[in-house]
Amino acid sequence: MLRLSKKAEYALMALKDLALRPAAEAASAREIAERYGIPVEVMAKVLQRLAKQQLLASQHGIRGGYLLARPASQISVGTAIEAIDGPVTVTVCSRADDDCDQYATCNIRDPLWRIRDQIVNALTSYTLQAFATDEPPVVPVSMSRRSSDQDAPLAQVPAASR
Repeated sequence: MLRLSKKAEYALMALKDLALRPAAEAASAREIAERYGIPVEVMAKVLQRLAKQQLLASQHGIRGGYLLARPASQISVGTAIEAIDGPVTVTVCSRADDDCDQYATCNIRDPLWRIRDQIVNALTSYTLQAFATDEPPVVPVSMSRRSSDQDAPLAQVPAASR
C-alpha cells in the first residue's frame, strides 16, 4: 500500500494553507499548527525541511513566518512529498539493486517500476495550485510498455477464466 507519512500530510496541509493566502502573507509554524491541531514542534520541523528544500521562504521579524518560495502553480505535490518522505517507492529494490537475491529472476520488478513511474508522474504533474483549489487532477494513465517489450505479445486471459 502506498501511504504518505504523517509529516508529508502535515507538509501538504501547511502548503495548501499558504497557497490560499495572499502572496506576501506569511504564517508562523505555531499559527498553522494550531489551526490544524498539529504539535507545534512537529510543524516547525516540517516547515524547516520545506524551507531547506526551497519550497518555502522564511521571513524574520514581527510579521515573520513562512510563505511559498515560488508561485503555487510552480510547485508540484510530488516535490512536496519527496521533500519530506524522500523518493516514492513501491518496491524494496531500487533501480540497480544487485544485492537482492531475486534481482536477476524477479518477474514483478519491471511492472512495479512502471506503476511507480505512473504514480510519480501523477504526483509531479499535479500542482500545489490545483491541490489547494481542489481541482481534480488531469493525469493520463497509460500503462505503456518499455520499448524492449514492444515485440512481446500481451498476455491473454485463458478462455476458461473469462
